[in-house]
Amino acid sequence: MELTRDADLRPLNTFRVPARAAFLARVEETDDLRRCLALPQLRELPRLVLGGGSNILLRGDFQGLVLSICLRGMRVLGEDAEATYLRAAAGEPWHDLVGWSIALGHAGLENLSLIPGTVGAAPIQNIGAYGVELAERLHAVEALDLASGELRRLQPADCGLGYRTSAFKQGALSGHVVTAIEVRLPRQPRWVLDYPGVREALQAGADALDAARVSDAICGIRRRKLPDPVELPNAGSFFHNPVVATETLARLRAEHPELPAFRQADGRYKLSAAWLIERCGWKGQRRGDAGVYPGHALVLVNYGRATGAELWALAEAIRDAVAERFGLLLSPEPLVL
Repeated sequence: MELTRDADLRPLNTFRVPARAAFLARVEETDDLRRCLALPQLRELPRLVLGGGSNILLRGDFQGLVLSICLRGMRVLGEDAEATYLRAAAGEPWHDLVGWSIALGHAGLENLSLIPGTVGAAPIQNIGAYGVELAERLHAVEALDLASGELRRLQPADCGLGYRTSAFKQGALSGHVVTAIEVRLPRQPRWVLDYPGVREALQAGADALDAARVSDAICGIRRRKLPDPVELPNAGSFFHNPVVATETLARLRAEHPELPAFRQADGRYKLSAAWLIERCGWKGQRRGDAGVYPGHALVLVNYGRATGAELWALAEAIRDAVAERFGLLLSPEPLVL
């Protein structure tokens, strides 16, 4: 296990903001986590688990232990009459798992193409895009309990999966580190194409589809709408889309009849945070090197030298503007430290 004191965290977060950690452990084997727990100087420190660093905003230094999860490996577990089962270690880039599954001839993850971050972060955030959530494909999660050192195999029902959240994020599993996941991919493809822009990008009927074509279309949409964090540092969508009751939607549409809303399974409605932000005039705005991406109002970007504190100040200003105009309080999607 590689352990570094006073470690630079700039390369480990996609906002590329300056920050340092008291200790950084590069975890390449599950036993590395247990070794960290056994070291007296590390045992009582605050802990931060980092995968690809694509869903975090560091407002300053972290006076604790950062666990950089670098576990690698993917394999086919088997199949039955209905599905094929794949396993991927937590440190694998998520899009690599999607591409590998498609190369093997399996459909199911194509709508989740090009999502940044690692496999281990996927169930924590219950990642989702273009009408599909990981919860629909997840078969099991392997996680280490940091308190006991026990390696557990969890069923999806154990994970408290919800809209961009889970029990790993806030709940009974917050003291666990994901080490691997298993996905269940149906043998009969079930294409999800009704999200705005997807059918238009495909320009073909469902009878001509395969997973690679859908993935390519999704990748094209994402590249047109969202900046590449390698070229323009960002953490993807910064705010959750608010979900509101029917009464709240009626109130808002009385003043804003053009407000887009999408009915959810529980009868509530998901609103577009990007629409709300854009109507408040923030799209393309900039404060120093902290800015709102001109191509998508939901994405905050670092134009070069922005600090985490400066990006957070911009986020707070946007949140206040939306609250004042619409009476809705946006919540950040990344973890803000």
